[in-house]
Amino acid sequence: MMETDIIERLLEGDEEFKRIYFEHRELDDVVRSLESKGTLTLDDEMEVRRLKKIKLSLKDRMEAKIAEWKHK
Repeated sequence: MMETDIIERLLEGDEEFKRIYFEHRELDDVVRSLESKGTLTLDDEMEVRRLKKIKLSLKDRMEAKIAEWKHK
């Protein structure tokens, strides 16, 4: 089974994965929006860094769930 298939199944059957997945996508949109400004203020730069750390944490949690599913 391909990873995209696993993600689809997790999105359908695992509420925590679904929440994490969509939160990650939302944060990605916010980061992209901030970075598209061109020149960022110091506050914007700090916010982008903070959001990227949260995104990474969410991605790690998603990857763990995907790995868990692969080993079933």
